[in-house]
Amino acid sequence: MPALTRSEVEEIALLARLHLEPEELERLERELGVILEHFQTIAAVDTAGVPAMVHAVPMDLRLRVDVAEPSLAAEIALAGAPRREADLLVVPSSIAQPGRTGTGTEP
Repeated sequence: MPALTRSEVEEIALLARLHLEPEELERLERELGVILEHFQTIAAVDTAGVPAMVHAVPMDLRLRVDVAEPSLAAEIALAGAPRREADLLVVPSSIAQPGRTGTGTEP
């Protein structure tokens, strides 16, 4: 895996929404290159005979039987809700429409 180019580091910074000064770009180019070298070392390890594992510590998972049970009543579930309409919890919009604030207070 070759080291990252300056333009690749700039693209990564853009995708991460980071503004980096030229000296920061140079430093990150070196540091990310070292990280990629470590990944090359790890990738070179022969793991053909190593069994897959889910957790680093052996453990038995105690699972309960999946049984359908009655739901919590809406009145109880929404008792502490700051704003609700009928049996629904009203929350602010995550994407405001043009001319609206997205606070969930508009009609």
